[in-house]
Amino acid sequence: QVQLVESGGGLVQAGGSLRLSCAASGDIFRIVAMGWYRQAPGKQRELVTTITSGGSTSYTDSVRGRFAISRDNAKNTVYLQMNSLKAEDTAVYYCNAIWGPLKYDYWGQGTQVTVSS
Repeated sequence: QVQLVESGGGLVQAGGSLRLSCAASGDIFRIVAMGWYRQAPGKQRELVTTITSGGSTSYTDSVRGRFAISRDNAKNTVYLQMNSLKAEDTAVYYCNAIWGPLKYDYWGQGTQVTVSS
């Protein structure tokens, strides 16, 4: 099993920056990829960005060029640097890990990001 703990959310003005962290523990060596999802009120959860075990990254169009995912293998932590934040980035952000050959999903508890306009 894998445990994911997010931190770093908060309230920021439009145009500002935040960095989210996701610390992974447990059977982390079978993690295939990690990513960040978000869910705004009344909307479905959407994929924001992913990073594979090989280091390949992908981004949804609405955040490309503003957000950056990275990882520190020594700390078993994935980061989401969010710049030029917009009101529409307001959501609960969830860390996700895809684990094992059957690609089982693990989720963090979520962290609130609120961008005031």
